[in-house]
Amino acid sequence: MATAAAPSAASRIAVVTGASSGIGAATARRLAAAGYRVVLTARRKDRIEALAEEINATGGQATAYPLDVTDRTAVDEFASAFKTIGVLINNAGGALGADPIATGDPADWRQMYETNVLGTLNLTQALLPALTASGDGTIVIVSSTAGHGTYEGGGGYVAAKHGAHVLAETLRLEIVGTPVRVIEIAPGMVKTDEFALTRYSGDTEKAAKVYEGVADPLTADDVADTITWTVTRPSHVNVDLLVLRPRAQASNTKVHRDAL
Repeated sequence: MATAAAPSAASRIAVVTGASSGIGAATARRLAAAGYRVVLTARRKDRIEALAEEINATGGQATAYPLDVTDRTAVDEFASAFKTIGVLINNAGGALGADPIATGDPADWRQMYETNVLGTLNLTQALLPALTASGDGTIVIVSSTAGHGTYEGGGGYVAAKHGAHVLAETLRLEIVGTPVRVIEIAPGMVKTDEFALTRYSGDTEKAAKVYEGVADPLTADDVADTITWTVTRPSHVNVDLLVLRPRAQASNTKVHRDAL
């Protein structure tokens, strides 16, 4: 029976993007508890510094590094500090808007593509040498069920997450035979403090309707637990793609909602 693998000395550093909230923050906590020294990256300096303090205060090891994943110069400078790392969690992303294609804002589409796809590409390219040098590297790409099926009003986000999915799938083909795994985690409905609120530009009423009547959507910690499980499998085990949804969600467009 496969058991959780403790990180080796050469691979115990885990970089987590989008670590200021939600899935990223929860994953950082989980990986720190599993024995990794986590490097927290996000644009919001105060958030990741507070999280690093929290993790360090509870016996873990964490460092905060403010970073915009779409800024390639900044990403390259960040990556230059590492000779080896064990894990890269490409989590930075998000959705903007829910307009149909006919009226969608191209600026929102561009921003989603730059964050979800090019941000992932930037970190992956910059840190791949250090991941390879560890002799036991893992790249996790947090995509979405939106990357595997479309829905009305989701064109821009769906396109971006399809891009993230294809990035993961292609990279796995291209680096097979190297000591680096490529894992894709595709969550469905996850209720966090910010995802829907950001998507609807701070409109709390619209954000609340996303989860209305759904008794138990996934939580950020559910996804973080899943990510940590895949990362801590024995080195020869690659979880290519793991889709997780709440029990109440059968597809992107089929969700059971209790009568209100």
